[in-house]
Amino acid sequence: MVDHHSHTSKDVPDALRAAGLQVTAQRLAVHRAVTSLPHAMADEICSAVREELGVISRQAVYDALNAMSEHGLLRRIQPAGSAARYEHRVDNHHHLICRECGTLVDIDCAVGEAPCLTAHDDHGYKIDEAEVIYWGTCPGCQ
Repeated sequence: MVDHHSHTSKDVPDALRAAGLQVTAQRLAVHRAVTSLPHAMADEICSAVREELGVISRQAVYDALNAMSEHGLLRRIQPAGSAARYEHRVDNHHHLICRECGTLVDIDCAVGEAPCLTAHDDHGYKIDEAEVIYWGTCPGCQ
């Protein structure tokens, strides 16, 4: 079993508390929705949370997504030309996207440890992450 540095549902309250965030039913439901719908956009997450909790404002879902993304409980990704998507896998990994249908899948780092791509010239920056998106055509669209 590969550890993808994602929080299981029983770890989430502890991770929220460790980040200094209040443990709320909304945040837990948002995290569950992202876990069950990896790479979903905020609207899809909002629908899933409403199915579980009933009434919740879109803003409350956005606030939960933002807070958990800022504190590393979720990862926000925004491929060119796409709305932001969210995932619970927060380790350094990359994505592969089909240009035709937009399907997005996780792929592990090309080689080595994070950031796994060495910049030719770091301009004095201390680089800690490389965000790579591979674009192509999935088998179903070929």
